[in-house]
Amino acid sequence: MSNPASGTRSLLRHPALDFRRTALQAHQLARAIKLVWEAAPGWTSFWIILLAIQGLLPLGVVYLTRPLVNAILAGVHGGGNWYPLIVPAGLMAAALLATEFSRAALGWVRGTEAELVQDHIQSLIHRTSIEADLAFYESPDFYDHLHLARDEASYRPLALLEKFGSVTQNSLTLGAMLAVLSAYGIGLSVALLLGTIPVLFIVLRYATVQHQLRVETTPIQRRIWYYDWLMTAGEAAPELRLFALGKHFDKEYRRLRVLLREKRIDLARIQSLAEAAAGACTLAVTAGALLWMVTRTLKGTVTLGELALVYQAFAQGSTLARELLRNLGELYQNTLFLGNLFEFLALKPQVVSPPIATPFPDPVSGGIEFRQITFGYPGSHQVALRDFDLTIPAGSLVAIVGPNGAGKSTLLKLLCRFYDPQAGTITIDGVDLREFSPEDLRRHVTVMFQQPMHYGSTVANNITLGSAPDGDNEELVRVAAQAAGADEFIKRLPEDYRTMLGHWFEHGVELSVGEWQRLALARAFMRQAPIIVLDEPTSSMDPWAEADWLARLRTLAAGRTTIMITHRFTSAMLADRIHVIDGGRLIESGSHQELIADGGRYADWWRTQGGADPLPRKSDLVRP
Repeated sequence: MSNPASGTRSLLRHPALDFRRTALQAHQLARAIKLVWEAAPGWTSFWIILLAIQGLLPLGVVYLTRPLVNAILAGVHGGGNWYPLIVPAGLMAAALLATEFSRAALGWVRGTEAELVQDHIQSLIHRTSIEADLAFYESPDFYDHLHLARDEASYRPLALLEKFGSVTQNSLTLGAMLAVLSAYGIGLSVALLLGTIPVLFIVLRYATVQHQLRVETTPIQRRIWYYDWLMTAGEAAPELRLFALGKHFDKEYRRLRVLLREKRIDLARIQSLAEAAAGACTLAVTAGALLWMVTRTLKGTVTLGELALVYQAFAQGSTLARELLRNLGELYQNTLFLGNLFEFLALKPQVVSPPIATPFPDPVSGGIEFRQITFGYPGSHQVALRDFDLTIPAGSLVAIVGPNGAGKSTLLKLLCRFYDPQAGTITIDGVDLREFSPEDLRRHVTVMFQQPMHYGSTVANNITLGSAPDGDNEELVRVAAQAAGADEFIKRLPEDYRTMLGHWFEHGVELSVGEWQRLALARAFMRQAPIIVLDEPTSSMDPWAEADWLARLRTLAAGRTTIMITHRFTSAMLADRIHVIDGGRLIESGSHQELIADGGRYADWWRTQGGADPLPRKSDLVRP
């Protein structure tokens, strides 16, 4: 394993101050402030007012120091007369009390605002993820950006607000302290500012380095998260135990954690040494300035109260300056990370609506046609479909068969316009899919995917999510469940259609793979769309359930164009026409009997599956 410290040191060799980067982050900060304002304009206004109050109150405390000290001295020399102390002491107490109340109010406002900002950012992330092309989800770079954006959205808004508020408040207070010190010599103000230069250098440099380290180690962090998920998720638990994989994944997890930890520790060590050196320089400047003021006090040119005022102003100013610069560094770092968020939010889908969309034909009367389609998945050197032609008449039931990787499911994705082909056109009733809006097209297509989602919700909701997520039509839900052959097992559940499914939430019931598949079928049937696509609809059914479901499929699909993608010829033989795909091309078409008689690829595959019909032949099934 390479030395992790060398990677950290390579980051430190970058220029400390890149002014173009700084200008970019200033722009990012402006965008971040705008984002905060959009999320909570009222609370942000209140927050700004409290920041101003909190920033100016320390000036009042410093100014009250001089009359308070002088009143104490007067009382001592006046034989114990403490009456002159009443007014300055009362004002000092009021200022300190106001500081505490404003600090508490600021915490309340900041916490409320942070919650609103976090919700706003999460909503933006969700919207971008939902609208992103399916191709994005096949790119590791997309997952890196999503990981950074989603992982940091939970705390970066609060950190941004805190640091921006601290910078604003400290700037006001520091400006007031500089004004106080200037009255006793401009050299004091200059000395205070000079003492902060080393700190400024350190905070800007290491804010950039920390951001670079986080971005460069994002793939490692995602793999760490992945191993953690494998060792804790229920989906992986059976195989982890059967194949004794727990120790292997734990070893990989710890190896990556050590690598990441050593990089972070090495950076923290170097940064701490640099901060200590900068702090020593600041202390030296502070000591020199105060020594000069003590000399003036001994000469009688300033009073003891004025010395106390200057000491407090310089001490607070020095602390404020260092804190301000540290907050500036963290603010700068937060805007660097928010740059990841803005990069993610800037992702734009390529599959978009045309300027003027054509209304989708309903009902479909002409059919679906694939013309000379060539398509390869993004990032892949293989072509999934090449010069592919296929016509599907309206109202027909067709089966698409072929080996794994032949391109069957790719047809589904292109028909739903999750992707656009690199060449060729797909038309419905003679209209190119790209002339419809994607939303309108997808409303008129219902799909049962090969690996359907298992939603942690009630049975009824798992069915209605396909058409009316917020609807409540019990009769339609039961009809869809009966059509999919799911009604029988649903009635055996503890609360039938109101039963919570999955183990994500309390009282959830887990279903078998076949039962989940039937729910997905019900979800597909629930949407009354003119085009039905079923991707391996019976792959998890036993032969008896498959026979029962196939016997009534034609009734369910009557009047709708139905495409069934399947490996099981017992399902394919039901279709009006079977299309055989291999190597991304259409190689055979015909009915089951015609393809068997032709003795081609389909007939060869049929013989490998048994060579006889274990289910009723197409001619035996009841047609509508």
